[in-house]
Amino acid sequence: MTTVTDTPAAPAGKAAAPAGKAAPRPRKRGRLVPYWLLLPGMLWLVVFFALPMVYQASTSIQTGSLEDGFKVTWHFATYWDALADYWPQFLRSVLYAGAATILCLALGYPLAYLIAFRAGRWRNVVLILVIAPFFTSFLIRTLAWKTILSDSGPVVSTLNALHILDVTSWIGMTDGDRVLATPLAVICGLTYNFLPFMILPLYTSLERIDGRLHEAAGDLYASPATTFRKVTFPLSMPGVVSGTLLTFIPAAGDYVNADLLGSTDTRMVGNVIQTQFLRILDYPTAAALSFILMAAILIMVTVYIRRSGTEDLV
Repeated sequence: MTTVTDTPAAPAGKAAAPAGKAAPRPRKRGRLVPYWLLLPGMLWLVVFFALPMVYQASTSIQTGSLEDGFKVTWHFATYWDALADYWPQFLRSVLYAGAATILCLALGYPLAYLIAFRAGRWRNVVLILVIAPFFTSFLIRTLAWKTILSDSGPVVSTLNALHILDVTSWIGMTDGDRVLATPLAVICGLTYNFLPFMILPLYTSLERIDGRLHEAAGDLYASPATTFRKVTFPLSMPGVVSGTLLTFIPAAGDYVNADLLGSTDTRMVGNVIQTQFLRILDYPTAAALSFILMAAILIMVTVYIRRSGTEDLV
């Protein structure tokens, strides 16, 4: 007697797989596609970031002179000597960058709030006005502040008439009736040049807030101040953290504002690095100062991000 067994038919349009052979696996080339896509970015980072970092690290532990040449002697004392000689410039850079960051936040948050919730059909126009300074050279924008803060200009005359310069002079931010070549001028330049870096992240964060949350707060009889304190500001913290980082980090290493708007008493660490690299030609000290600045900023940024409690950036 012949036994007949029922076997499932192959789907229409597809041939049944031969007996004893497994289903074909996806091609190996397809699995490598993501890595090939990452290759250009990785090469860019290696060539323009990793290799220069290794070169600077090697330079910082060299000794010698420009005439006799520099050789790697593992002279790590250069770091200590650089920090001991130029710690006032490091402290000044942190203070100036911190003050500029606070001013950018105080000025940028209301403007970002206005663009996100009140600008309406003028939103794109205001955003263009925020970005417009980037179409002008950083150097030209800074030089313009020399005219704005000139001794005979309307800004200084108004501040003198209001006796504001008496207060700023008392706390050491200005020198008598002058604003140029003082810490206040440097901080004003830093604030102006890096203000868009604060406004744009704040606007992006505020624009994502659901407007129904404000309506719900109003339905619960929350005042506008309470709504801002309990709803708006906490939800905009990722933008606050991003904006402060994008402002503080470049401001701490800036040297153009201190060079054009300040004096020898307002030199920042960026000015020292520029002088060591381009004028004194002491490359090991300049490289060591660069690494110390980078390490200090990295530590401060890490502590700040973890203390801020923003999960998006930790």
